[in-house]
Amino acid sequence: MATNTRAMDCTPDDVFRVLANGWLYPTWVVGASRMRDVDAAWPGRGAELHHSFGVWPFLLDDTTQMKEWDPPHRAVLRARGWPVGEATVTIRARRQGSGCVVRIDEDPVKGPATLIPRFLTTPMLRWRNVETLNRLAFLAEGGA
Repeated sequence: MATNTRAMDCTPDDVFRVLANGWLYPTWVVGASRMRDVDAAWPGRGAELHHSFGVWPFLLDDTTQMKEWDPPHRAVLRARGWPVGEATVTIRARRQGSGCVVRIDEDPVKGPATLIPRFLTTPMLRWRNVETLNRLAFLAEGGA
């Protein structure tokens, strides 16, 4: 499992406000390039985001499903990115001083990515999620 943390100059509520707006997904998730649709029930359990990843003209359509939604503390998503596979992504936020600390855990759980040894996938996921948390911080701290 790849784990990253980042201190942010905002509250956990600010972070979860961004997560609750499914249309913002490609602005903070590295690799997501556009939104196609957001279920009306988002961010409720079982609701899906319909997104694409990649770079035009090599875009692949897929979905991310909310598995657990406990704002402003924890969200668990099942991110799909076939043909690579699926991952469980857990985002936690906790107050720290006047801001918060956000932690993201990503674990490949299905598909070809699970066949790659963890010592190879973990550094790549951690590198990507440094930027994911930077983008999430820009949005949450900026009041998106």
